[in-house]
Amino acid sequence: MEISKANLFLTVKDHSVSGETFELHRDETLDLLITHPQPAEKDLGKYYESDDYISHTDGKRSLFEKMYQFIKNIALQNKLNLVNSLQLQKGKLLDIGAGTGDFLAVVQKDGWEISGIEPSEKAKSIAIPKGISFKEKLSDFEDHSFDVITMWHVLEHVPNLEDQIKELKRLLKPTGTILIAVPNFNSHDAKYYGTFWAAYDVPRHLWHFSKTAISILFEKENLQLEKVLPMKFDAFYVSLLSEKYKTGKMNFISAFLTGWKSNAKAAATKEYSSHIYVLKNAKT
Repeated sequence: MEISKANLFLTVKDHSVSGETFELHRDETLDLLITHPQPAEKDLGKYYESDDYISHTDGKRSLFEKMYQFIKNIALQNKLNLVNSLQLQKGKLLDIGAGTGDFLAVVQKDGWEISGIEPSEKAKSIAIPKGISFKEKLSDFEDHSFDVITMWHVLEHVPNLEDQIKELKRLLKPTGTILIAVPNFNSHDAKYYGTFWAAYDVPRHLWHFSKTAISILFEKENLQLEKVLPMKFDAFYVSLLSEKYKTGKMNFISAFLTGWKSNAKAAATKEYSSHIYVLKNAKT
């Protein structure tokens, strides 16, 4: 995707790993923000090399990590319930960016046949003892292999966005479902924290989505946006991290109030901190 200086939206610092500064450029047609410059694919790994990159650990070292793991367990059950509500018969499920394997372990226990993709060797080493096995790349799977494909806060990390969406289309069964969870830069907490909003997470997040962007990008592959669901916990989690980046400490009360206000405003605007997008093959 072509990036123009004229579309500069915001300049944001990598608060969690490198301390480097990146620009966000806005594609007005898609309502999509693009991180610039995007690190070369071979260099991306170094931006994940931190004990504080929480999705690649099962850490419970601090109160924040304990809270994260507690909320994660609630979210896992909610995700499973969502999958089962959308696909009444259990079949094959692929989780891309499976991290430490907790979601796959939950759906496997529920009777789904699972597959996973995860680039982080550290995360995979934690997942494998849980009974999770992985393929190296999506091209290892045959066409129309899966009833459900999930990407929980992963699409924003993928270097070749349009190629990734083509692969999702290829792998999905005709009656299958894709679930994409990503942050929403149009939310109240994003606007409130500005350059300190933790969900910008540059340069690990290469793309920053809106409802319009998801709808148009997937429509190009004849995948139809069926519904948009809120992730209300994210407003609190992201606000906690944003407070840390802004003030140097986690102000639990301020973060809670901001998260609560973001969800309250979203009840009217439908612009939550993060959304789950439910996509299916377009009807012909």
